[in-house]
Amino acid sequence: MSVPSSAVVAVIGLGYVGLPLAVEFGKKYPTIGFDINQRRVAELRQGVDITMEIDAPDLAAATRLTFTTRPQELVRASIYIVTVPTPIDRHKQPDLTPIERASETIGNVLKRGDLVIYESTVYPGATEEFAVPVLERASGLTFNTDFTVGYSPERINPGDRSHRLTSIMKVTSGSTPEAADVVDALYASIIPAGTHRASSVKVAEAAKVIENTQRDLNIALMNEFAIIFKKMGIDTEEVLLAAGTKWNFLNFRPGLVGGHCIGVDPYYLTHKAAALGYHPQVILAGRRINDNMGGYVVGQLVKKMLKSQIPVVNASILIMGLTFKENCPDLRNTKVADIIAELRSYSVSIDVYDPWVIPEDAQHEYGVTTVREPVAGKYDAIILAVAHDEFRSMGSEKMHSFGKTVHVLYDLKYMLPKAESDMRL
Repeated sequence: MSVPSSAVVAVIGLGYVGLPLAVEFGKKYPTIGFDINQRRVAELRQGVDITMEIDAPDLAAATRLTFTTRPQELVRASIYIVTVPTPIDRHKQPDLTPIERASETIGNVLKRGDLVIYESTVYPGATEEFAVPVLERASGLTFNTDFTVGYSPERINPGDRSHRLTSIMKVTSGSTPEAADVVDALYASIIPAGTHRASSVKVAEAAKVIENTQRDLNIALMNEFAIIFKKMGIDTEEVLLAAGTKWNFLNFRPGLVGGHCIGVDPYYLTHKAAALGYHPQVILAGRRINDNMGGYVVGQLVKKMLKSQIPVVNASILIMGLTFKENCPDLRNTKVADIIAELRSYSVSIDVYDPWVIPEDAQHEYGVTTVREPVAGKYDAIILAVAHDEFRSMGSEKMHSFGKTVHVLYDLKYMLPKAESDMRL
């Protein structure tokens, strides 16, 4: 089947996930991009995307896309796609408030025959058990009689210029066979890489949540290896390079696990499992390891400084990189913030340098004031926390020039040859 080119699509949430989606749909269908952030919408109307995922020519190519902050304008749509964040709270429990609010907004304009598709990461069952009742209450309509839903998990990788929305196969699903047909046809019309139709909404939800849980556990394993090898006096990178000569060895590296997915999604799955009476062990063990890496890094740095006879209290520390990954401005759930928080407990002075970060966002999200440039000869310790291309091209001589005569350079990302840093993860 095919979706009529006159069908109006509304994308709710214009962040890293929603905007690329709205742009692609806006090339083919009348599309409404909705967000409650007025500044965000104003910038997009001017052709500016501060996430740097979409450039001005790409935005201009979406000739059928309009942006709004007015919920009443959504009434024109017949297909709604929810791409809002799904974070966790301070107790590491799923926070479905954004899903609830988006569903209420849609429910207020929902009509008979409409379709609502969710892309946000949730636990298996959340779409039909949590979001659908919100839609029903707000609209007064009946699920699978008056309206249907679908689930198609987002697979956006911020900062990745190779794996884009249109080049990644899309998993699709619907609450009825007819809805599943529409959802699959809709995405197939904009994604050349194709679609994979799951048998149910729950299967699609589960597929999404285990994609990142698997990565989380593999990185946790590497982090545990790094901790063990450090105690043995063995360089972890050398071990991994040697092991990687076998054809089926998986190429994961130790490090900080942040971002909008990998450090969050496992808690959605374990939440649902616990509600069903099963208490996960392997998944949560991996989470504990990865959540504690910020403290581990600081502990190792402090030991090295003391061995180098560098006083820790009142020391000046430079952290290079704040985003959760390289070459993107995304600060969501960055674990560099854990390093900063742990260092502050030692009464040190911290400068954070990241050319990708919007300073106002760093201040708002983490209370961190970034510096425009590091000061030569100022620092007792330097932590290379994010592998931005700007840092790689800088070279070790330049990095060391930021340090005092005696200092420690800690390379968390294996950016430098072993001999050119003082310590590695």
